[in-house]
Amino acid sequence: MTDRFTLLESPVGQLTVVSRDDTLSGVFFPHHAHRPDLDAERTDASALFTEVAAQLQAYFDGRLRQFTLPLKAEGTEFQKRVWQQLALIPLGETRTYGHIAHAMAMPTASRAVGMANGRNPISIVVPCHRVIGKNGQLTGYAGGLAAKEWLLAHELKVRGSAL
Repeated sequence: MTDRFTLLESPVGQLTVVSRDDTLSGVFFPHHAHRPDLDAERTDASALFTEVAAQLQAYFDGRLRQFTLPLKAEGTEFQKRVWQQLALIPLGETRTYGHIAHAMAMPTASRAVGMANGRNPISIVVPCHRVIGKNGQLTGYAGGLAAKEWLLAHELKVRGSAL
């Protein structure tokens, strides 16, 4: 396995993008609670990182609604199932932890869904920012609540401009 990383600037702060064997395995904010220790080679010149940068830029510009990147997130089988559900949440929409638990046919697992959501290693691309509390309030986010609020507002604006 070859791990590599690069740094990308974005409207929500500097992102550390990590690849493993030519697949995207992480997009981390500077103060990401579950950010791995990077014992990896830094490289800014790779076809994958060029594509990740292009797709993130298109997303931030409002031109991309769905990422099409090769992903390989490390986690438990349950976490991976949660992350698959996150990827199904449409741009500009939100879901609660309970909604995701029900979609997984595990209606009492909302707390476990919340824990798995918090462990999502591929922020923005796998849209954990689209998950909110059952009262409709924003809940914690690896990039901070200001970043989560910005991402959700951006997506609503993009979604509204295309309708």
